Amino acid sequence: MKLATLKNGRDGELIVVSRDLTRAVRASDIGATLQQAVESWDSLAPKLEQRYVQLNDGQAEGAFDLDQSKLHSPLPRSYHWADGSAYLNHVKLVRQARNAEMPETFWTDPLMYQGGGDRFLAPTEDIEAVSEEHGIDFEGEIAVITDDVPMAVTPEQAAGHIKLVMLVNDVSLRGLIPGELAKGFGFFQAKPASSFSPIAVTPDELGDAWQDGKVHLPLTVHFNGEKFGEPEAGPDMIFSFPQLVAHAAKTRYLGAGAVVGSGTVSNPDPDGGPGKPIADGGVGYSCLAEVRMVEQILHGQAKTSFMRFGDRVRIEMFDREGKSIFGAIDQQVVKYQPK
Repeated sequence: MKLATLKNGRDGELIVVSRDLTRAVRASDIGATLQQAVESWDSLAPKLEQRYVQLNDGQAEGAFDLDQSKLHSPLPRSYHWADGSAYLNHVKLVRQARNAEMPETFWTDPLMYQGGGDRFLAPTEDIEAVSEEHGIDFEGEIAVITDDVPMAVTPEQAAGHIKLVMLVNDVSLRGLIPGELAKGFGFFQAKPASSFSPIAVTPDELGDAWQDGKVHLPLTVHFNGEKFGEPEAGPDMIFSFPQLVAHAAKTRYLGAGAVVGSGTVSNPDPDGGPGKPIADGGVGYSCLAEVRMVEQILHGQAKTSFMRFGDRVRIEMFDREGKSIFGAIDQQVVKYQPK
């Protein structure tokens, strides 16, 4: 099943989207919003699934052509947004670039921060930034949406609470991160609003690409119209989504509509190197910081700049037949103008 949110008020309007992303039908008579749907998933999901079947069969009353530019992020806001860092190649590169060892605990205990869930960007909404000097970066990731998750669940139990999957652009201001981390109290100003793919899908829609709580497909990132990265999302994800959800719920409940992210999708080179650009035969990267780290490691200095005003990023994932699964996050960076 594929669900989305039309821009309509602060929390939008729930719609069901066809498998090929060309058609949609309103579902507000079943659940007004996606938040309401996940809060009552057991009772509402079968009704939404029935409408999904009707839509794909061409029998849904009131169906219309889908315009993805009219969609918000599936959840325009969330009570809980926590982002992990499950791809340790990314973490390893960050530390290697500054000649720091990676603690052994990173392999057994996930990294995670809690972001701002009060306002997400729409998938085609401009990324407003105060200054280019803040080091504006995109981060291509995957995320899941849960129903109500009890405290202290096991990963096996957490798997049953994952209801939807989507993509993320976890915007980062790299120039602000070192100063914030030096205070020993985590990110805040360095993590502005994130955006999510226009479509959220149930794990069964991914077929055999959903295995062991991971998505085994490449994540495609274009930067200013050129392919920047196509790393595989499955093999190098050290902590699965059930493990990340269980980690987030270790000492607290997660309310329905909680969003848990994977962290930046990242692959090492098969030869053990730090990774190569697509132009050099590698799979590229999901963020600018990573290519800068590789440049630092190989050449002693980073040459690639962070995003400038006017730069554009597109993040998308395709199935084995080349069809878009979640639609595209497609955003331009603009200078913030106080209103």
